[in-house]
Amino acid sequence: MAMRIVLLGAPGAGKGTQAKMLIEKFKVPQISTGDILRKAVADGTPLGKEAKVIMDSGGLVSDKIVLGLVEDRVKQPDCKAGFILDGFPRNTAQAENLDKLLAGMNMPLTTALEVDVDKSELLKRLTGRRTCKGCQQMYNIYFSPPKKETACDKCGGALFQRDDDKEETIKKRLDVYDTQTAPLIDYYSKKGIMKSVKGVGSIDDIFKKVVAALG
Repeated sequence: MAMRIVLLGAPGAGKGTQAKMLIEKFKVPQISTGDILRKAVADGTPLGKEAKVIMDSGGLVSDKIVLGLVEDRVKQPDCKAGFILDGFPRNTAQAENLDKLLAGMNMPLTTALEVDVDKSELLKRLTGRRTCKGCQQMYNIYFSPPKKETACDKCGGALFQRDDDKEETIKKRLDVYDTQTAPLIDYYSKKGIMKSVKGVGSIDDIFKKVVAALG
């Protein structure tokens, strides 16, 4: 049976890692709308050209274009056994349009899977990140701290906190996720395809829970 999954999870929930493991285990492609958009622009496809004009002017690419890209992608032979959608849909309107599109192709979603992590944990994961200016090695002051607070274990370079890892920025990103994407959980629950796993513990433990939830 084909496995057509929408993957949900707040920034820092670790869904990217789980997606990679799912791809390896089930041999289905991950469809990241960011990736297919960049590829369409690079390849100069009709939709890519349309998107490039909008992006060059600083605008947001419309749902219609993104859905067109998703449609082109799921028509590829490697999606016959299924796919994992990551980063789309982001809101209920997109979810409804995606459902219509996939129903028309006789490829309905089989599961919406959320990697659920408490907000306090997410804040620690994201605001705790420190990066070495020298070798780009990453640390987390809560979970994998360096031996010296301000220096990299590997090269002794200075550690810094990226602007997008600062608490104010992280809180904004989590709020956006809550307002836009949380309603999707309700939407997919009503459709009877919603599954949720707690994204805490080791990566392998979480993966076991994910595989079990997918049945």
